Amino acid sequence: MGEYKFKTRPYAHQMQALKNSFDKEYYAFFMEMGTGKSKVLLDEIGGYFLRGKIDSAIIIAPKGVYRNWERGEIPTHLSDSVPYTIATWKAPSEMTKNDKQNLKDIVQPNGKLRIVLMNIEALSGSVGIKYATHFLNRNNTLLAIDESTTIKTPTAARTKNALKISKLAKFRRIMTGSPVTKNPLDVYSQLEFLSPDILRKNYWAFRSRYAVLVRRNFGARSTQLVVGFQRLPELNEIIDLHSYRVLKEDCLDLPDKIYTRRFVSLTKEQVKAYEEMRRFNMTEVDGKTMTSLSTLSALIRLHQITCGHLTLDDGETKEIKSNRMNELLDVLEEVDGKVIIWANYRFDIKNIEQTLSDKFGPESVATYYGDTKDRDRQNIVDRFQDKNSKLKYFVGNPSTGGYGLTLTAAHTVVYYSNTYDLEKRMQSEDRAHRISQVNKVTYIDMIAEGTIDEKIVQSLRSKIDIASEVMGEQIKKWVVEPINKKERS
Repeated sequence: MGEYKFKTRPYAHQMQALKNSFDKEYYAFFMEMGTGKSKVLLDEIGGYFLRGKIDSAIIIAPKGVYRNWERGEIPTHLSDSVPYTIATWKAPSEMTKNDKQNLKDIVQPNGKLRIVLMNIEALSGSVGIKYATHFLNRNNTLLAIDESTTIKTPTAARTKNALKISKLAKFRRIMTGSPVTKNPLDVYSQLEFLSPDILRKNYWAFRSRYAVLVRRNFGARSTQLVVGFQRLPELNEIIDLHSYRVLKEDCLDLPDKIYTRRFVSLTKEQVKAYEEMRRFNMTEVDGKTMTSLSTLSALIRLHQITCGHLTLDDGETKEIKSNRMNELLDVLEEVDGKVIIWANYRFDIKNIEQTLSDKFGPESVATYYGDTKDRDRQNIVDRFQDKNSKLKYFVGNPSTGGYGLTLTAAHTVVYYSNTYDLEKRMQSEDRAHRISQVNKVTYIDMIAEGTIDEKIVQSLRSKIDIASEVMGEQIKKWVVEPINKKERS
């Protein structure tokens, strides 16, 4: 890295990742969530820029991740010696005139490192691909895909488009903690993005070499089914030549608790309900008017809207279209092992249980909250702690499950929706982080950006008990603040 001045001190494993990848045209950071792969990439980008190897970077990430690069990762980790400017690609319906102008301006060199952030969905449409192609053709660019399993499906439009534009980049990087989510064939498109020279074969030849195929007849139609895999040591050797792999358990220098965020964009329905509630301290749902009588009730109702539902004055709960559940599923695909999911509302818990049951099977999920029968509670904990059990997802409410339980089978904890009570937050964190836990624990807060939801998480991280401070002027101000458009951009 030469004279590059780190803004934040790299851990030993991060320095090793930089040493292994630096000056390589293509490379993969297969680093588990929480091990700091974003910092590694940014330090590499900064080093390349200062040495004149690149003048720009395009970072493509999932919907809930890519905006965190602008607001969290880049300001935190990119060296102060690197002048930079950022433009963010959004869905066409979300683009403002200013957004469009920024994307137009950033194509032209300006003496600074120019970073374009794109949602992976941009690669599914012609407009996003046209822009990325235009940018790459005119600049010396490092092209990176964060959570590269988003391009694991060879037949998907975004995968095909990602492979096309990869050929236009001077450097290529992919990043994920779990390169294989279903089977070893997942790595094909990821490695092809890096370089066709790695595998030197098309997908069908790749499948024939590493999968065990059996021909089956279905009526008049005959097809080959994958029934197993072969030559995996050979495939692993190929992957190892072009990647750096590290797990949290390998990183002795990491803190025991690792915190990260996943931003969730509000739907139009949520924005409408939120703004009505904020402006008038009341809203109308399905023809029923509800009012807010206190700061606490207003805070709760605004928070409910960000989570995708609203409890009316008569006690009925109405669902509001939300992106939150899809973001949760994306998170679960990116992590390994058992997961604790905390949610503050009964509606959320039931919704999560049904969704995970439908997707992964009824035995994969169990709930632990007020409605859970006493006779079932210990059995749920025992099954979750049993490494041989099919129970993978523990979905609970911090008020019920946040005290006394040992849930150390998980080293990933997701806060689908947060409590306002600092003690409950800290207690729920410690269900996984306690004696007998042998791994670092990653805590993922799901946040509706620019809303009261974001302020709740910030306050809890700062050790502020919102429940006890709810009548304070600062919190009263939260209730009447509009959605922060600047933070959402």
